[in-house]
Amino acid sequence: MAKQDFYELLGVRREAAGDDIKKAFRKLAMQCHPDRNPGDKQAEQRFKDINEAYDVLKDDQKRAAYDRFGHAAFEQNGRGDFGVGAGGFADIFEEMFGSMMGGGRGTGGGNRGSDLRYNLEITLEEAFKGRETQIRVPTLATCDTCQGNGAEPGSKPVNCPTCRGIGRVRTQQGFFTMERTCPACHGAGKVIEKPCRSCAGQGRVRKEKMLAVTIPPGVEDGTRIRLAGEGEAGLRGGGNGDLYIFLALKAHPLFQRDGANIHCRVPIAMPVAALGGTVEVPTIDGSRAKVTIPPGTQSGHQFRLRGKGMSVLRSTARGDMFAQVSVETPVHLTKRQQELLREFANAGDANRTHPESEGFFAKVKEFFEDLRE
Repeated sequence: MAKQDFYELLGVRREAAGDDIKKAFRKLAMQCHPDRNPGDKQAEQRFKDINEAYDVLKDDQKRAAYDRFGHAAFEQNGRGDFGVGAGGFADIFEEMFGSMMGGGRGTGGGNRGSDLRYNLEITLEEAFKGRETQIRVPTLATCDTCQGNGAEPGSKPVNCPTCRGIGRVRTQQGFFTMERTCPACHGAGKVIEKPCRSCAGQGRVRKEKMLAVTIPPGVEDGTRIRLAGEGEAGLRGGGNGDLYIFLALKAHPLFQRDGANIHCRVPIAMPVAALGGTVEVPTIDGSRAKVTIPPGTQSGHQFRLRGKGMSVLRSTARGDMFAQVSVETPVHLTKRQQELLREFANAGDANRTHPESEGFFAKVKEFFEDLRE
């Protein structure tokens, strides 16, 4: 049986924020938890399914892979890379009910900092050539005063007296023994008796960082660049999160991009279209290319310029450029020009000089004659 879409399973839109996904998961998990539905196999299976969906969608990297490849991104020999075992149920139970019991997932030391997102707009030329740039990112960085441990210099964290440094405590409820995050130290195993004055015991402070970013040639709109360890610092010595830079391409006045190819509309004068000639067209690399226009060229005809398109990411290859001709009808004619056009229209055979229009009106004539019969 095909798996249900993870977004539909949780009842959220594909563009939903992480907080909205978490709220939807908590609501469904509370409804379907086995303890609330004893003996209900369907509820138990649904609980497993929503846990699996949330495990993917709460993680930026897993979610990006799922958005691109669907369930196939996590399948191996017909089985997923993740599942819900005994440990999975314990984690879910703790995440849902921990706060009601005075616990919840630890927010103390050892917890990784949050990932950050930065939106960067670039031009089509920058996407073609690549770019070295610097960005200014507001973040939470490791406190220099306490070096991230949250304790005032000269002191240090001590073992939590509640969990004796383990970070977790056990409680007995009937026949069940449950282990959850220590409510006193929030899983850190340590408590701070003298908090650092600079960071109030958090081990991190808010600041702006200047970061160098390399944008490779060939990136597309929506490309994501990951800077490992450049996200927020974790609480009291926890590892840093990552920074994800999402690229957006500005609209270009001349070119429209289609993958590795580029399209350009090129207006040409009517005499050039009729008699033939050459025109110069701009290319994305800043040079010019000559296009030979054969006599009788019509509007909409495309000329392909091989190797004049966009750079291909992680390759030396380039796409193609397509110059689409648009024949321009002359305006603001002088009397002499009007006379010459009338002479042209009256001279020669219209069937030969304008075969497409003559053929069209011939079909129109036949159409109306058929209606009269």
